[in-house]
Amino acid sequence: MAAYRYTDARPYDFSHLYLSSVICTSNIPNMPEMQSKQLAKAKPGPSTQAYLDIAEIRDDMVILKDGTVRSVLLVSSINFALKSSDEQEAIIQAYMSFLNGLEYPIQIVIQSRKMNIDAYMEHLAEQQKKTTNDLLRAQIVDYRTFVNELVELGQIMQKRFYLVLPYDPITNKQKNFFARLSEALSPTAASKLNQKQIADRIEQLSRRSEMISGELSSMGLTSVRLDTQALIQLYYEVYNPDLFDTERLTDMSQILHD
Repeated sequence: MAAYRYTDARPYDFSHLYLSSVICTSNIPNMPEMQSKQLAKAKPGPSTQAYLDIAEIRDDMVILKDGTVRSVLLVSSINFALKSSDEQEAIIQAYMSFLNGLEYPIQIVIQSRKMNIDAYMEHLAEQQKKTTNDLLRAQIVDYRTFVNELVELGQIMQKRFYLVLPYDPITNKQKNFFARLSEALSPTAASKLNQKQIADRIEQLSRRSEMISGELSSMGLTSVRLDTQALIQLYYEVYNPDLFDTERLTDMSQILHD
């Protein structure tokens, strides 16, 4: 079988390809304008808030989109290992009675974050300016330098313990089933809550917070209920872990005052 080989060394003419491309593109009028219009019609997607269950934070409580509310307690910690055997047994028994006495679910949250010592360092700087003794001023300067180096090298972490208390009107046993059901289903969203329903939720959460705080004190734990500003700060840190150190929130009292 004979083999044929093309040996023409003349350059290939691409002019017909260029003409065909010009003809094809000339049939599409105003292509850049069409593309710009398509880009202009693109709408931004939904914000992150659309995917959150939180509808509003007010009156020291978190209002969810389904009408239920939450309060958050900041709880101290104890060193269980340093307690004696009798003290450990008493703490365990108190914790058991605490869990057995609950009539609603609770959430225990442990938050571990890098310690922020900016406020502490500012306090030391103010003390350095106020100190008239040269020796004490030099010691404060050395101590500030030591703390900064320690935090940068050691990555000191800080743990915080939170207790989240819920309130759902449909689980309120003080009312009959139909009253609880109608009260829970009437507000299909948090925006439809009236003043009476808001007041009821505030009262119920206050009672639960006081009762839980008393039971925690029997275990040697102190607790503080977070106010509105502290709740906003907490959820801002949770949902923005990379920004809360550089972009600080403004105090709500200053916003309301302005």
